Amino acid sequence: MPFSGLTTFGTSFLSKFECSQMHHPLLEHITFVDSPGVLSGDKQRTQRAYDFTGVTSWFAAKCDLILLLFDPHKLDISDEFKRVISSLRGNDDKVRVVLNKADQVDTQQLMRVYGALMWSLGKVLNTPEVMHVYVQREFHLPPGDFPNVEHYKEILSHCNIDKFEKLKQKMIQAVDDMLGYDIPNLLEEF
Repeated sequence: MPFSGLTTFGTSFLSKFECSQMHHPLLEHITFVDSPGVLSGDKQRTQRAYDFTGVTSWFAAKCDLILLLFDPHKLDISDEFKRVISSLRGNDDKVRVVLNKADQVDTQQLMRVYGALMWSLGKVLNTPEVMHVYVQREFHLPPGDFPNVEHYKEILSHCNIDKFEKLKQKMIQAVDDMLGYDIPNLLEEF
């Protein structure tokens, strides 16, 4: 089992550790690990019965990419999160900082949040280089990001959809197979 090294963290950790598998060729060589949220205040000392920073270090040494997610409404970096970030040293090339849910603030607030995040990270990372922050937006995209729906409704209103050729299930299956099997096999050859 690929996670047998985690037994060193004891049963209090292992009892909370869960795995899910999905059989698909695109996922054969991928494992996603999602940690619980980082605690703040007294919770971080009293509610974890295992070495969270140690577990984080164990996974960091074995992974290819580490995403540190920040919420625009919760930018404070707790003592536990500082220890987690410090435990990632030596894996700096794997770390990506993501400002999550950026669509929940307007542009001016986003600039303030971004600046505050950069300042907080600068204090924790102790590096002269500026960390690149990826901004993630969710579903609340401005209407300008979508095509004009009314325009397409007008175009389609003159079409008789009943005369469209029926979908060919074999063709759809062939495309699915190509995306799921053929392309991944080709990519493995590179």
